[in-house]
Amino acid sequence: MELQKIVIQVNDLVRSVGSYILAQREVISGKDIETKSLNSFVSYVDREAENKLVAGLQEILPEAGFITEEETIKTERKEYNWIVDPLDGTTNYLHGIPVFAISVALVSEEEELVGVVHELGNDELFHAFKDGGAFCNGSPIQVSGHTELKDALMATGFPYYDFTRMDEYLALLRHFFRSTRGVRRLGSAATDLAYVASGRFDGFFEYGLNAWDVAAGALLVKEAGGEVTDFSYGTDYIFGKEILAYSPGLSVELHQAIETYLNGK
Repeated sequence: MELQKIVIQVNDLVRSVGSYILAQREVISGKDIETKSLNSFVSYVDREAENKLVAGLQEILPEAGFITEEETIKTERKEYNWIVDPLDGTTNYLHGIPVFAISVALVSEEEELVGVVHELGNDELFHAFKDGGAFCNGSPIQVSGHTELKDALMATGFPYYDFTRMDEYLALLRHFFRSTRGVRRLGSAATDLAYVASGRFDGFFEYGLNAWDVAAGALLVKEAGGEVTDFSYGTDYIFGKEILAYSPGLSVELHQAIETYLNGK
């Protein structure tokens, strides 16, 4: 499989779909917004963007299955699968906050092969393919290289539907408030991971996420020299609904904090 050729084709596709999403900002209104579940919104823009992505990806790799947020195509796990979020940060998009992204990954048996995140607010296209490095608008990127938590700028996402670990999560936040340069919450996990890959953030943690939120960004981080795990140092970060991504020098301090405050060990 020619991964470099595939990623170039995906880049072209997401740029085209991104132009559609940006154009619709001028015409979308409150009547176009639906509530899928608690604090989870969707509009015709999400669905049409996903339709466009699915159609284009089918042409690039016809034999692949799909796992998509809006379920515009039947989820069907095959040897190769596209994992697609047509608009990560829908709430930001609907409120005029310029942090939202398209996220597309190609995986094989839960191994990431291709990852593309098009952050539309800043017109930044991040891409990576297995063993090929990570890039932003064509220039190589790498994680920060910081080795002490006191020098780290962290990112996270706030729980919006699963509040079962809220007390532990707030305890972890308090720890990071005191021991890091700060914690940011942008509202797009795909963007957060792209920013870890490019060294803007030193680490990112969140629970309650889905595969389409993290699959592409996780590959970006790994190909940029970073590490990605679940909260138990394991590898179930795509489908396990929890993720920790970081510059390798922070591994011990970050996992100690997760174990102490979030996992209660």
